[in-house]
Amino acid sequence: MRSGPLMRNLTPTYALAKMAETKLQPVVLVAEDEALIRVWAAEVLEDNGFTVLEAANAEAAMRVLEARPEVRLLFTDIHMPGPFDGMELARRVYDRWPHVQLVLTSGRIEPLVGEIPDDGRFLAKPYRADELVGQVQDLLRN
Repeated sequence: MRSGPLMRNLTPTYALAKMAETKLQPVVLVAEDEALIRVWAAEVLEDNGFTVLEAANAEAAMRVLEARPEVRLLFTDIHMPGPFDGMELARRVYDRWPHVQLVLTSGRIEPLVGEIPDDGRFLAKPYRADELVGQVQDLLRN
């Protein structure tokens, strides 16, 4: 077997190490219909050590959750186009995947106390990067 620089990274040990490294990073799903906000939030979370998946609406988020059981937190906008919004998405996620932590965001409304399932969190838009990271870290720490 060749052992040059290109082959060295293809060894089983390297592949297992990369898989373990990925598994150690908590997986966060960002569901946001505004592409610029979604990409920005994903980059902020990735820069802070999270593995991030993205969805442009609630239906797409459900498909991601069905395919990726390792998701530990859903960060979703409340107001999104489609047959159901982010609040309904949060309810469905809590019913089906109660281990997934919830952080909801909106620039239009603030949910009432107890309206977000499972004592999820609310982050008002516009939010800062440190606020987003703080909420996510706090929920995943518990």
